[in-house]
Amino acid sequence: MAVKLNKNRTALTVSLFVGLMHAMWSLMVFMGLGQKMLDMIYRIHFLNNPFVVSPFIATRAVKLIVFTALMGYVVGFVFAFVWNRGHGRD
Repeated sequence: MAVKLNKNRTALTVSLFVGLMHAMWSLMVFMGLGQKMLDMIYRIHFLNNPFVVSPFIATRAVKLIVFTALMGYVVGFVFAFVWNRGHGRD
C-alpha cells in the first residue's frame, strides 16, 4: 500500500536538500576548493574536465541557492502530486 505524500512537505524537503547542496558548492568555491572538486569528479569518471570555476561572487552564490531551492520546491511538489495521483491518493 503506497503512502500519500504531503505535497508541501515533500516540496520543502526537496527544496532544502537542493538548496543546501548548492550552498555547499558555493562554500567550496569561496574556499578555493571548487576547481579541485570538479577535477576530482571528472577524474574518477575517467574524463578530462573542460570547465574552469569562476571567482566567487556573493550575489551570484545567493542567486544560485535561491533559484535552485525554488526549482527544488516545484519539482518536489510536482513529484508528490504525480505520486499521489498515480496511487489514487489525490
